[in-house]
Amino acid sequence: MNSLPLSGVCAQGFEPVRNAFTEIFTQGAERGASLAILVDGEVMVDLVGGWADRAENMPMTAQTLIPVFSCSKAVSSLVIAKAVSEGKLGYEQTVASIWPEFGVKGKDKVTVGEALSHQAGLCAIPDDWEPEDWFDWDKTCARLADMKPLWELGDGSGYHPVSWGYIAGEIIKRATGRTIGSILRDDLCAPAGIDFWIGLPDAEHGRVAETSKPTRMPNFGTLNEFQKLAFMKPWSSPGRRGGAAWRRMEIPSANGHGTARAMAELISIYARGGQLGEQQVIEAEALEEALAERVAGQDRVLPNNLSFGAGLIRNTSGRLVYGPGLRTIGHTGFGGSCLFADPDRRVSFGYATAKQDAELVSDDRAKRLIAALYECL
Repeated sequence: MNSLPLSGVCAQGFEPVRNAFTEIFTQGAERGASLAILVDGEVMVDLVGGWADRAENMPMTAQTLIPVFSCSKAVSSLVIAKAVSEGKLGYEQTVASIWPEFGVKGKDKVTVGEALSHQAGLCAIPDDWEPEDWFDWDKTCARLADMKPLWELGDGSGYHPVSWGYIAGEIIKRATGRTIGSILRDDLCAPAGIDFWIGLPDAEHGRVAETSKPTRMPNFGTLNEFQKLAFMKPWSSPGRRGGAAWRRMEIPSANGHGTARAMAELISIYARGGQLGEQQVIEAEALEEALAERVAGQDRVLPNNLSFGAGLIRNTSGRLVYGPGLRTIGHTGFGGSCLFADPDRRVSFGYATAKQDAELVSDDRAKRLIAALYECL
C-alpha cells in the first residue's frame, strides 16, 4: 500500500486541524482532498492529501482541481451580491421584472431573493425531459420559466439542486449581459489569482481529480414526490457528469471546480465585510441583504430543517450546520465538500473531497475538521 501523500502549510496553533485531516485518511474515510482555513484573509491552513486518481497512483497537489457540486451555489451568490452592490439587480425586485417570460402560471410575484432561497417551486423538471437537455441553456431556462410551481408559493422552501443555477444564471445574464462564470473569472478570480471555475476551459481538464461515488444512498427517510423529482429521476441531473461537456458547461448550481484554498479565499468575502484582499467587492448593504434569512424550516427536498439566505445556508440557533457561530453562512456540495464564512471570527473555510459520501448537508469528515478548527480559535 502506498504511503499517504500530504503537503501544505499549517500555522502554529492549528495543529489539531492537521491531525484531524490526517486521521480521516488513516481511518479510511478519505482518498483525496484539500483543506484551507483563512483568518482575516491570512492563510492558516492549506493542506493537500491523498490521491487524485481512484487507482491511487497520482498524488493530490496544490494545483489539483476538485468538482465541488453545490458549493458552487455559495460562490455564485457572491456574483449575485456583487451585481446587487453595483445597482444592477435587487433582491426584492421580481424575477419577471428582468425576465418577463418567468412571470407566468403564478410566478409573477416571485422575487429574486425568493428564487435564490429555493422558494420558487421549481426544484425539478417533472416530465418530458432528458439528462442531455440540461446542456441546452436556453431550452432549460425556457422550460423553467414556463413551469407552474410544484407547490403553493409562500409556503416554505424546496431545495433546487440543479435548476437553481439556471434561474440564478439567467437572472444575472438578463441584468448584466454576462454569465455568472465569466463574471466570477474576469472580475473576482483572475485578478486575485484564485483557482476556481464555473465553466472549466478544456485546457484545465487534465488537472481535475477523479471522484469516487458514494457507496450508499442519502438518507431521506420516507421519500416524497419532490425528492423523487429532484434526485431520483433519470433526468434529475445533467448527463455525462464528469465528462468534458459537463466540465465545460456553466452550471452555477452544480459544476464549480476548484481547490479548497480557492473556496476559502472566495467565501472570505463574506467573512471580511465584502473585502477580497484590499478591495471592497461587495458593499455592506448588499452583503447584509445576501446574508439575511429569507426562509427557515423543514425543507421539502433536503431532509433537514434549514435557514436560507440568498443562495446560502445560514447558521441559526437550533440550526447549526457550520460550527458554533450564529452568523456563519456557507454551503455543502454533493459528496461532502463544503465552504463557510464566520464573520464574527473573520474565518473562512474550504474543504474539497474526491471521495464522495452520501450526506447532503452535514458530512462527518467536514464536521470533524470544523470542530478541530474551533478548538484552535
